[in-house]
Amino acid sequence: MYLRRDQFTRITRAPAKLNLYLEILGRRADGFHELETLMVPIALADSLEFTPTSAALDCEQSPIDLEVCECYAARLSESRPTVPTGNENLVVRALELLRERSGCAMGARLRLVKRIPAAAGLGGGSSDAAVALRLANSMWELNWPVKRLMELGAEIGSDVPFFLAGGPALCLGRGERVERIFNVPRRWFVIVKPPAELSTSDVYRALDLRTELTNPHQAVGLIPAAGSYGTSGILQARRWMFNRLQLAAASISPWVERLRRAFDRLDFLGHQLSGSGSAYFGVCRHAQHARRLATILRTQQLGLVYATRSCA
Repeated sequence: MYLRRDQFTRITRAPAKLNLYLEILGRRADGFHELETLMVPIALADSLEFTPTSAALDCEQSPIDLEVCECYAARLSESRPTVPTGNENLVVRALELLRERSGCAMGARLRLVKRIPAAAGLGGGSSDAAVALRLANSMWELNWPVKRLMELGAEIGSDVPFFLAGGPALCLGRGERVERIFNVPRRWFVIVKPPAELSTSDVYRALDLRTELTNPHQAVGLIPAAGSYGTSGILQARRWMFNRLQLAAASISPWVERLRRAFDRLDFLGHQLSGSGSAYFGVCRHAQHARRLATILRTQQLGLVYATRSCA
């Protein structure tokens, strides 16, 4: 969705995501983990301004010029890491890879406004990269099909293909195989990002040390969960919501259990960690329900609190 569009510059939103179901099936030969996950994009979003430029003549100057503005609801900690603007940023990596593979001589000047907390399991960096690829594909007049962009995006991050596909989806493999789910009703959520980050690699390493991986979740399975999500079955969310990474994340950070207890005292339909954390979320009945529970959680000084909804 474009927020502003003219001949030279476009601004568009990059939504966050939530994992309503996440099962890890095992470790692959390539070092990644085989997973099944049901993900939905949400209204909490970054925004990216993209202006195409001619590639820099000075070989020491990067053709991708990224400015980052961090605009969170509050500063959790003075030690919170600053979002990088160089090759460590997925936006820069994605556009450099697209230039290399396409042979495009264009560059870009970008301004990224960050509202999605980093290291939270909300997919902010992957979403930013996906939006950057879409904008570059259009404004550099490459006109690659979405499937080709998804294949390239998978080299940048496992969640990038999901954001390129758009909308709720089942994601398989290491996340690169995306199966869209259509006609999904809007749902409301409350998210808390505690004053701590979790490294995805650290959480997976902790998972590998646990014996539970050999005892896969048997309660529902992914396909029934996906079917329930699109119907009134969301009211029984507690029965099928699951995140295999939650106990591993809890072994690293005490915030996971603290948030679980806080959410369990309230009347959420279901609640759990998103991705590898550290953000924790609950499913609500409607917007008023979400706002009421968010207000209660804000009084408990647990971190940043968001009331938000799913989006297509």
